Amino acid sequence: MKITLAEPLNITGTVCNKLAEPLLEAGHEFTAFDTLWKDEDELVSRIGDSDIAIIANHPFPASVIERCPNLKMIDVAFTGIDHVGTDACRERNITVCNAAGYSTQSVAELVIAMAVIGLRNLGKANETIRHGGTSAGLGGREIAGRTVGVIGLGAIGMAVARLFTAFGAKVIAFNRSERDEAKALGVVYKSLDEVLQESDIVTLHLPNNSETRGMISKEKIALMKNTAVFINCARGPIVDNKALAAALNNEELGFACLDVFDMEPPLPADYPLLYAKNTFLTPHQGFISEEAMVRRAAIVFDTAIEFTQGSPVNVCKL
Repeated sequence: MKITLAEPLNITGTVCNKLAEPLLEAGHEFTAFDTLWKDEDELVSRIGDSDIAIIANHPFPASVIERCPNLKMIDVAFTGIDHVGTDACRERNITVCNAAGYSTQSVAELVIAMAVIGLRNLGKANETIRHGGTSAGLGGREIAGRTVGVIGLGAIGMAVARLFTAFGAKVIAFNRSERDEAKALGVVYKSLDEVLQESDIVTLHLPNNSETRGMISKEKIALMKNTAVFINCARGPIVDNKALAAALNNEELGFACLDVFDMEPPLPADYPLLYAKNTFLTPHQGFISEEAMVRRAAIVFDTAIEFTQGSPVNVCKL
């Protein structure tokens, strides 16, 4: 088979070559590109007649898929696949696989960092010291003793729950199903509205799909405490971000830490959250630790190998 890595995976060439060795030894053709494509035409040109395309989190729409006649599998070096034209894949019986699990620890750790930033006023503290100020009024609150609401208890949500529990917080959660592992940790399941109303910290860990898109609406945002810290390191479209900005500006919400938005950064100059009060924003970096990048590369190469051997793994439901 012909396999193409269409964009860089933030690993060294040495690591990439080592991971590709089993494919080459099995007689497959492998090509890797170390830059991002400029437009769809360039992406189509890179994929060409490949059987397997390895991509990350940049758009891979139906308009590209339709122009790649030999594609049999799209190997996504990412957890979510909402940037892939899955309808076109379904129509052509193209398998889509992801790399779920590679960034669990890195995202969970960023959530903890954001909680500390929101509770301890670290963004404001940074600006204050640079402008001749003092710590007056910046003491903030501790995680210990706070109630943390985790919305979505998949692998990342569970990792977040474990870390907050270690900090001495009470963890409550909303999820479609209940897990014995979570109950053993002391997590208490509640309705979505109860989680929003009772939590000092609310953190999202849901996929972006037809069921979750817009779930955290203006009405849901209004349920949160006006002192609550809201964290989204999951997917931006789950939240009505315009309503979120309004709530922050009206001091109806304490603080928001966001790593994801309605689109991938760079954000447009008029994006409301750029000018909202009490925010800490990062450019979708939660998944990009050095360790996570190596883990995801290993997953996608193993996925490609398994597919060429007729035993597909990490297959996503389309």
